[in-house]
Amino acid sequence: MFTWDKRWEVVIGLEVHTQLQTKSKIFSGSSIAYGAEPNTQASAVDIALPGVLPVMNLEAARLAVKFGLAIGAHINKRNVFARKNYFYPDLPKGYQISQMELPIVGLGSLEIETDDGIKTIGITRAHLEEDAGKSLHEDFHGQTGIDLNRAGTPLLEIVSEPDMRSPAEAVAYLRKLHSLVRYIEICDGNMQEGSFRCDANVSVRPRGQEELGTRTELKNINSFRFVERAMEYEIERQIDILEDGGSITQETRLYDSDKHETRSMRSKEEAHDYRYFPDPDLPPMVLEDSFLDEVRATLPELPTAKKERFQSEFGLSLDDAQMLTADRETADFFETITKSTKAESKVVANWMSGELFANLNKSELELSESPISTSQFALLLDRIADKTLSGNTAKKVFSALWEKEGEVDEIIEAKGLKQITDTGAIEAVVDEVIAACSEQVQQFKDGNEKVIGFLVGQVMQKSRGKANPQMANEMLRKKLS
Repeated sequence: MFTWDKRWEVVIGLEVHTQLQTKSKIFSGSSIAYGAEPNTQASAVDIALPGVLPVMNLEAARLAVKFGLAIGAHINKRNVFARKNYFYPDLPKGYQISQMELPIVGLGSLEIETDDGIKTIGITRAHLEEDAGKSLHEDFHGQTGIDLNRAGTPLLEIVSEPDMRSPAEAVAYLRKLHSLVRYIEICDGNMQEGSFRCDANVSVRPRGQEELGTRTELKNINSFRFVERAMEYEIERQIDILEDGGSITQETRLYDSDKHETRSMRSKEEAHDYRYFPDPDLPPMVLEDSFLDEVRATLPELPTAKKERFQSEFGLSLDDAQMLTADRETADFFETITKSTKAESKVVANWMSGELFANLNKSELELSESPISTSQFALLLDRIADKTLSGNTAKKVFSALWEKEGEVDEIIEAKGLKQITDTGAIEAVVDEVIAACSEQVQQFKDGNEKVIGFLVGQVMQKSRGKANPQMANEMLRKKLS
């Protein structure tokens, strides 16, 4: 775990740009589908031709309100769009339409789990804005190409309070936020495609000092691991400068993951540098109570509530409940199986966290791409519950299902994996093991309980994994007592 000189206190706040799952851009009807050829999804509005006017996408407002309600935030029924003025080649208008003084979502909060228990992270605001285009530096013979497909893509920028005191807390908050926006289906959370991007504001101050230190902003980091590593490097860099008698420059810095270092990008502007003023082409957006009620009715069960229900309804441990509710798809998969199988909930959780997740990770697949359906999974667990399969033979069936070799019962029959539960057949194998393992038998009789595991293992080996291990255990103990 990353540590630093505890004479210094770390202060972190995050700004997360969340791409909203609308079909079109925030102020035009252009598509926002990922991967299109450059400049094929940029309309006259997006490229800022003279005389064009923006028209607000109501779906973007609905998704923003949905987020605000999910974090218990104040919703500003009257919110205003502003022009954020700066020049950059991929910003066609010379300004970005954003929100400043009256954002759509006001104060809210999010709870995270830390080593010291639950911690509440304040959320200052979440405001709607349009994305810029993209500068392309490759394959242009020393020049830069501009792709305006992203220009106008709807973003919800979620700004936290500076409440985090370590990179680990910041990543816990970021993961919780990532899970939430996917749960409520406002963002796909794809960090590689830029749908979920993070800027981190990092500063340090002498422990006990109330005044905040000078912060730097780490820009557009697109993975949880890199966010954490970038903050760790920046904390060490700032402490080294301050301990050498220097001062921190307020600036924007980029993280180089190959060199594991941050480097200066530009001096950090203040809000007044952007000359914000209300956009004259967009009237204030006024939200009716009926609209808020309509959005509230679409909220699903939220992660924290689901985690608590999984513990009470299914008798799961906190760790299992957290693992299964980390994202909505996993939670739905678990519930579908649990309601379809005779197996206990804990067994379902164990098989998902074990065999299923291990194979998904190995194959680099998402849960939605699993070759094994919920109905196949449920039937496999049924065959363990009704003692048709042992744990070991069930793993063989799982592997065959993964390779699409047939259905559960077909595979059991074809591979001869049906568990032996016939008392006489198991007794014959047990007698054979007792006769062959006289040394271990004597050890058990002398009080060495652990050796029973070895003897059961011998029964399983001689029966090629088909004997019911519980019956074998009971029969061994009976014969040796």
